[in-house]
Amino acid sequence: MKKIIALQLIVILTLVCFNSTAAEFEKDIFDTSKGELAITFIEHGTLMMEFDGKVIHINPVGRYADYSTLPKADLILVTHEHGDHLDLNAIELISKSTTNVVLTKTCTSQYESGKVMANGESATIQGLKIEAVPAYNIEKAFHPKGVGNGYVITCGDKKVYIAGDTENVPEMAELKNIEIAFLPMNLPYTMTPEMVAESAKAFKPKILYPYHFGNTNTDELVELMKDVKDVEVWIRKLQ
Repeated sequence: MKKIIALQLIVILTLVCFNSTAAEFEKDIFDTSKGELAITFIEHGTLMMEFDGKVIHINPVGRYADYSTLPKADLILVTHEHGDHLDLNAIELISKSTTNVVLTKTCTSQYESGKVMANGESATIQGLKIEAVPAYNIEKAFHPKGVGNGYVITCGDKKVYIAGDTENVPEMAELKNIEIAFLPMNLPYTMTPEMVAESAKAFKPKILYPYHFGNTNTDELVELMKDVKDVEVWIRKLQ
């Protein structure tokens, strides 16, 4: 009897975890020159954006949401090939005949379709300007230079920077006029709170979201940034 009850609990928990709809996730809404930008915080490095009648999914991964219940994508952005960022089944579930997928060259060994963008390239897709920027570890081997992307997405008069898996690389200091930035914060793979703070101080986004932060204490980043003018740190459920 105890085993049966335990199995029932496992089934219930699984249904709770994997039947998440968009309404169950946190969402922030921003005004732009072309209407509202809504950003839904799914988990880890996974986000969804809605802007100008378009749905943009970033790093859709099925372990974080039930993608059969989420809006179909007009645009999908994948930062790199690791399994917590690239999920073929999730891509299939949210794709339609007109969906554009943007990814890196290394992703094509798993997903053969889509538009490959390299560091430094830009393109207008679905009416949105997309810029691919470097994302890499400076000394570690988890994310080699030239392999992964971050993306800058222009939404009207607002630029959103999704950093991907990266450290505080010097190229970040070259970013201009970033309204919203998502910076990863988990060792040993990406950054410490000190590295995130250093990066944010360099290019000064108006709103900084730490994401992909695992068990890192986000209060440390808030403390490091408390005296930095014009940068607000917003914490959401993005472990």
